[in-house]
Amino acid sequence: MVPGCSYHSGPMPLPYLTREFPGIGGRIKQRPDDFQVQEIPLYEPSGSGEHVYCEIQKTGITTFEAIDRIARYLHISSRDIAFAGMKDAAAVTRQMLSIQGVEPQAVMEAKVEGVQVLWVDRHGNKLRLGHLAGNRFAIKIRDVPPTDAIKVKPILAEIERRGMPNYFGEQRFGRRGDNDLLGAAFVRGDDREVLRLLLGNPLSGIDDGQTHAARSHFERGDLEAAMKAWPRRCGMERRILARLIKTGRPAAAVRSVDEKLRRLWVSALQSRMFNAVTARRIDSLDRLMDGDIAYKHVNGAPFHVDNAAVEQPRCDAFEISPSGPMIGFRMAIPMGKPMEIESEAFGEVALAPADFKRSGVLRVKGTRRPLRVRPENVELSGGVDDFGPHVTVGFTLPAGSFATVLLGELMKTNDAQGAM
Repeated sequence: MVPGCSYHSGPMPLPYLTREFPGIGGRIKQRPDDFQVQEIPLYEPSGSGEHVYCEIQKTGITTFEAIDRIARYLHISSRDIAFAGMKDAAAVTRQMLSIQGVEPQAVMEAKVEGVQVLWVDRHGNKLRLGHLAGNRFAIKIRDVPPTDAIKVKPILAEIERRGMPNYFGEQRFGRRGDNDLLGAAFVRGDDREVLRLLLGNPLSGIDDGQTHAARSHFERGDLEAAMKAWPRRCGMERRILARLIKTGRPAAAVRSVDEKLRRLWVSALQSRMFNAVTARRIDSLDRLMDGDIAYKHVNGAPFHVDNAAVEQPRCDAFEISPSGPMIGFRMAIPMGKPMEIESEAFGEVALAPADFKRSGVLRVKGTRRPLRVRPENVELSGGVDDFGPHVTVGFTLPAGSFATVLLGELMKTNDAQGAM
């Protein structure tokens, strides 16, 4: 059983590390500039090369929408624009892009709604997903008195000492919260379940009237009625359903799903399983076990722990941490108690690392991820502006870690969700 209360939904409640400290409540993301994020680049552009690097500031739109708008303005394909990380829509965010086949001046002069180009330079290589050192956040928690900044200090002190759970945020699992279920069905080769989740399974409060009706028709087996009900804007669902109607074969319909989407499902499955393991180890997040695979924070290198007592001082110094599974067929597997914990989580979805090598499942290799990370350069203040009182917290997290996890520890409310 997992101790404590959950701060977001999912198959398994995710407990707080700092359960003994009450949260301050409040609300986030009431206005875009209440949630500010700036990427910390992994490297600077060299000044020469065929790719134009630029830093953009976007407000109120997703990274994909910003890229689409820039591509339309420059009359290029969105595939010619690369990014290092996704950034939330309901925020003011700064991030790097690389653009191929354009002149720097054209990018600098771009006039795009919701996007401001801050600077441009050239570089020899395309920007790759994950090519960032971290993210700097400045977030206002509203509907709380400014003096509550004092109440947050002991929570932050505990997290700075022990680290925070490196959970994936709930946004990782999609608007319907089922990307991981789609991933599990896909890896198991259960094509009918993939289609049921993708085209059926109506959810009140999430699906609008048209999509709820379409999904309900599919659940009843009336494919033609479902096709008529699906809105034209749902091109992906309509295309897959049309393939199913034409062939009568669920496998053929699933094969028509874009590979990027299938990879997203599998990634969500990996994330959910990692969260499950982290939750099981929440009370010893900063303690190594014999048989662990430790993670070196300086370079990400993993190694087997034969004697936890010998390695624990390095863990106390935050040089290393226990790691959890990003499941795949080549993932390093721990021994002893850590292996039992991971096997239990894998068993809940009836999957094992070897299943990710099956033909047609994208052959996901897998990796290890630290169970904890430590926020750096933490700043805290309280104040009042034109929109009311607030507590502002600033901090830096490594790439791939979620600000909402830290906010959950501070607030202990469900409002601390939905942004990275």
